[in-house]
Amino acid sequence: QVQLVESGGGLVQPGESLRLSCAASGRIYEINFMGWYRQAPGKQRELVAGITGGGTTNYADSVKGRFTISRDNAKNTVFLQLNSLKPEDTALYYCNANIAPTFVTGLRDYWGQGTQVTVSS
Repeated sequence: QVQLVESGGGLVQPGESLRLSCAASGRIYEINFMGWYRQAPGKQRELVAGITGGGTTNYADSVKGRFTISRDNAKNTVFLQLNSLKPEDTALYYCNANIAPTFVTGLRDYWGQGTQVTVSS
C-alpha cells in the first residue's frame, strides 16, 4: 500500500516562509510526476507546482518567483518552499504523485491527506 504523508504547514504572517514536505512510502517501483495542489474554501483544487522524474518543473502563475518545488528521489520525497507568503495563499495543500507500486501495475495517482497553510496578520 502506497502512502503520501505531508508535513510543514502552519500559521504564518504575510511575507514569511514555510517548507512543505511529502514522503511516499510503501511498495514503490517507480515515481514519475510529483506535485502540490491547493484548495481554498469555496474554490476548486488547483495545481500549485509540479516536478517530473527528470526534474522539469512547472508552476501556477500566481506562485512563480515565490514558490520552489524540488524532490529527493532517493528518499521518495517532494518539497515545496513557500516564500513571500500572501493571505491569498491560504489553503489546504495536497501532495500528489504518480506511482507504480510494481512493474506490472503501472502508474497510479495517489494523494496525501493535506496540510493547512494559513497566512494572516
